[in-house]
Amino acid sequence: MLIEEKIMWRCLELARCGAGHTEPNPMVGAVVVHDGKIIGEGYHRKCGEGHAEVNAIASVRDESLLRDATLYVSLEPCSHYGKTPPCAELILRKRIPRVVVGCMDPFPEVSGRGVRMLREGGVEVVTGVLEREAWELNRVFMTVQTLRRPYVRLKWAQSCDGFIDKARTSVAEPPVVFSTPETQVRVHKMRAESAAIMVGTRTALLDNPSLTVRRWAGQSPVRVVLDREFLIPNDYHLLDGSQPTLVFTSEGKGQEGKEIPGVTYCELDRKVAVLPQILDELFRRKLNSLMVEGGAMLLNSFLEAGLWNEATVETAPVELGAGVEAPIIRQPAAETLFCAGHRIDIYRRRHSVGDNKISKSL
Repeated sequence: MLIEEKIMWRCLELARCGAGHTEPNPMVGAVVVHDGKIIGEGYHRKCGEGHAEVNAIASVRDESLLRDATLYVSLEPCSHYGKTPPCAELILRKRIPRVVVGCMDPFPEVSGRGVRMLREGGVEVVTGVLEREAWELNRVFMTVQTLRRPYVRLKWAQSCDGFIDKARTSVAEPPVVFSTPETQVRVHKMRAESAAIMVGTRTALLDNPSLTVRRWAGQSPVRVVLDREFLIPNDYHLLDGSQPTLVFTSEGKGQEGKEIPGVTYCELDRKVAVLPQILDELFRRKLNSLMVEGGAMLLNSFLEAGLWNEATVETAPVELGAGVEAPIIRQPAAETLFCAGHRIDIYRRRHSVGDNKISKSL
């Protein structure tokens, strides 16, 4: 098993090479082994192009060796026709006798069918090798498929005495900036890795944020904002049309005079909790990950509803004394980093399908 785990680690390393290019598909790596030696490698490079198994098999110089080889792949081979033919069919056609799989694919059109197709075709299939690590690699994809909602990342910066800002009432009062140039780069990298980014009404009004990627190479996420009473002025950055923006408003509110290019208004049903409606709409639009940047009320609502997967909390070595209290996560951090004298705690919540419940509305 140690040898199989070592080779599966290589599959995961290869899979990460596709980061940022495979969505909405998962990252997948594959390795072909013959007589204890690696004879082929590949990974899923880009959505719509060949899968990891296809690329790994194609890299084998002597195809006759495949009939006595083992294919290692970090995710269950697909069994359906999508943008590419089924990988399970290719494996059968090449007569590869043994396949080792990291974790199963929860996508409804695969979900065990790939393994079943291989076994029915006479292939020996081993599953669950580095299963947890393989799942974590594609935690965004896995969350979308199992919970039918985006992967939610919370993010905020705070003082060492637990405040995220001073008490402000006007956009003329600038917010307290806790982040350093170095930690701001991390934040913009997170933005570039997110399909959507969200703030609440108060944060939009007081900060007038642009929510774009500027300190990292990458595409800016779709902007999402709660504005149930149409309080955000038309000349604010969020309504400048520079990036696709979703504005969630109260049901029955007229939208006359609000036709802005690039801005889409979505009405909320007042009888239903707010957060599940927003996440349902993002899921419908295939926005698979959401970064929530504030404010405190919105962050606390996601925490209290259990609708979060990951939280990044930056703590600056300064005291504010008073102001807007930072949210509190009552569990140990999964990881702690230090950057430019600031502590960055990363929390991760383990989900199951039954977690997709709402206990409180905004």
